[in-house]
Amino acid sequence: MLRDIATPPDHRTPTAADLAHARLKTLILDNHLPPGAQRLESELAVQLGLSRTPVREALVRLEQEGLIAITPRHGMRVLPIAAGDMREIYEVLTSLEPMAAELLARRPEPACGLDRLETACTAMEQALAAQDRTAWAAADEAFHLGLAELCGNRRLAGMVMQVWDQSHRARLFTLNQRPLPVRSTTEHRRVLEAIAAGEAERARELYRRHRHRSGVELVSLIERSGVTWL
Repeated sequence: MLRDIATPPDHRTPTAADLAHARLKTLILDNHLPPGAQRLESELAVQLGLSRTPVREALVRLEQEGLIAITPRHGMRVLPIAAGDMREIYEVLTSLEPMAAELLARRPEPACGLDRLETACTAMEQALAAQDRTAWAAADEAFHLGLAELCGNRRLAGMVMQVWDQSHRARLFTLNQRPLPVRSTTEHRRVLEAIAAGEAERARELYRRHRHRSGVELVSLIERSGVTWL
């Protein structure tokens, strides 16, 4: 389940273009518009119940985010994600997200304001006990996005969220192929404990190891599946 992307980051009232962007992005990231899918601007406007102008603006934004390619007179095509793309994406996440954990741990009162992360960790643990992979994935996403949004560096958060969105389809694809995420759940809890304790270097290193390990696991699953792109 994706976070609410209908509200613009500056909290202004969403425009028709914002709504079109949010709805199309969700369709793409949740694979309802799968890789390789092609749609005309007019078709999307009818599907969304909007005029073509906001849809056109939304498509330009989605192209800038690396999710689609726009071809004149042929509409848009959803871009695939290959194993090599995911490797690059996780290299970026492995570089950026540990810094977010470090920044949180370096705050004057590091244990304060971590309710979102605590809730996400608890939800992961409960989902794991119930062997509910879908609920676990939603809680995992809430933890990672919460960490980025809470770290206090808006530029870092923006870069993490854009790359995270690009990897969403691959995470859904591998969700039922991977073992139950016992180790990952434990790693999230340890990162949170290090942040709350103000152990900045430990939080950064624990997060770096977690992100590296999970990236290697995901890319390996894609490669073993024999699928050349997602």
